Amino acid sequence: MAITDDLRKTLTDPTPLYFAAGTADLAVQQAKKVPALIEQLRAEAPARIDAVRNTDPKAVQEKVTTQAKEAQATVQAKVTEVLGTLDTDFKKLTEQAQDLALRSVGVAAEYAVKAREAYEKVAEHGEQSVKAWRGEAAEEINEIAVAVEPDPEPRKDEPKAAEAKAAAAKKTPAARKAPAKKTSPAGEK
Repeated sequence: MAITDDLRKTLTDPTPLYFAAGTADLAVQQAKKVPALIEQLRAEAPARIDAVRNTDPKAVQEKVTTQAKEAQATVQAKVTEVLGTLDTDFKKLTEQAQDLALRSVGVAAEYAVKAREAYEKVAEHGEQSVKAWRGEAAEEINEIAVAVEPDPEPRKDEPKAAEAKAAAAKKTPAARKAPAKKTSPAGEK
């Protein structure tokens, strides 16, 4: 029965659908920005094309060659540095490997938590989007307003009850206390 309950719970959970709706809504929001980017590129394109046309191919080739030589020298220096610091003590290397593995597990757990938070955030956004698409958000706001603000008009049966209470209060004066009898201690026998 536990498997059936798990399946039922999994199949009735709307969170993945809300996540998909939230992702679609965020994609639409980003897609709305595309026309402005196209206009910007269209405005900048002639200047960039002219800059490419006016460059000297020999200057570009020299620049690329010097950058490639610098990158090669940097890579060789780093490889030499790493090989020079490599410790041949296998016990120390295994400890470092274990430490690295533990750190990677911690980092993976941290990223899993962040991914779950992002998933829930997008799912919540999707739920709000779905409610807005359905018009439920406006209904909820109306329900909250009704709950917060009291009814300005009394109900049909309430005025009669209020009038009856007011009339009863006017007819019956406040009860007066009778003065307490004074008894003398000598008069009692």
